[in-house]
Amino acid sequence: MTGALSATRARLLISLTVEAGDPRLVEWLDRCDPTELWRAIERGRPDVPRPWVERSAETRRRVDETLARAERAGAHWVVPGTPGWPVGVEDLDHLPGIGDVAGAPVGLWVRGGGDPTTILAAPVGVVGARGCTTYGAECASDIAADCADRGHAVISGAAFGIDACAHRGALVAGGPTVAVTACGVDVDYPRAHAALLRRIAEEGLVISEYAPGAEPQRHRFLVRNRLIAAISAGVVVVEAAARSGSLNTLHWADQLGRTTMVVPGPVTSQASVGTHRAVREGRAHLVTCGAEVLADTFGITIEDQGELARVSAAARRVWVQLDATPKPLEQIAARLRLGTVPVHRALRELHGWGVAVDDGEGWARRDTASRGAGQ
Repeated sequence: MTGALSATRARLLISLTVEAGDPRLVEWLDRCDPTELWRAIERGRPDVPRPWVERSAETRRRVDETLARAERAGAHWVVPGTPGWPVGVEDLDHLPGIGDVAGAPVGLWVRGGGDPTTILAAPVGVVGARGCTTYGAECASDIAADCADRGHAVISGAAFGIDACAHRGALVAGGPTVAVTACGVDVDYPRAHAALLRRIAEEGLVISEYAPGAEPQRHRFLVRNRLIAAISAGVVVVEAAARSGSLNTLHWADQLGRTTMVVPGPVTSQASVGTHRAVREGRAHLVTCGAEVLADTFGITIEDQGELARVSAAARRVWVQLDATPKPLEQIAARLRLGTVPVHRALRELHGWGVAVDDGEGWARRDTASRGAGQ
């Protein structure tokens, strides 16, 4: 990333200068592109927020060090339009925000051995209380394992409690899992989860909008919650007390139009007060197992899961969007908030299994009767 200022490098420089989730950044990027914004910051234009201008000199000094640290960690910088970019995060730019947080990330750091295009094609977020009960820990592990066993990536925040149980449940089932962190992707936080984070990076992904080496700060956990919600197709909260931060993730998911779910707990348990309240207020509905999570999130019924048992999770998600009327690839991708590459890959897979057909104008389902008649 040397030489002339590219949009990718401009986004990197902005990310090192502007605190993630700053609502003012959304307004600026509505008016100009990233290269124009960085030049305005660098030149100290009077209408640019002064803290951005003051931090820009430090940014120029540390950018090469940041890239070197990322290379050592095996992390890379992705931006809109590049492979592995989760298109769903762009929905954040269309929300007013929650509290003092708004907007999509200008870019993301990704560390891991998994293929982001595949892993992020049909993910489910599983979050909850740090101080969870044994009941909650078992529910989170079982739900994550059920989803992972069917090929769906499980996204969480690598925190103590429910998050860790979700990651471990997915790993035990042999499926990918994604940790979205409030620090650099090379920073082991919490320290006790160093081994867990290494395993997540080996088999899945660690994602952050904070530069490698960045330490966690209290407000950053709420900022990163919007990414968990935006990347996920649906979010399930296993346990949450009345003021749990997990409810913030649920709120983001609700605002984004993602499927919002909670696991019921004992009515006497303080750890489930927040989840039960979310149901009473109509912000989430109850699920009890991974099959229900997938049915509610993707519209994949138990019968469909049997019919499509041989295809990938991403292909099942795409298949639900098909019917007898052919639809263009771009329309299907836009509806799913996915890039055209993973959607086309899924459609080719469905075609290979004889459950989808391309008639030249678009893609449609090929029903069981039609398949049988052609055999």
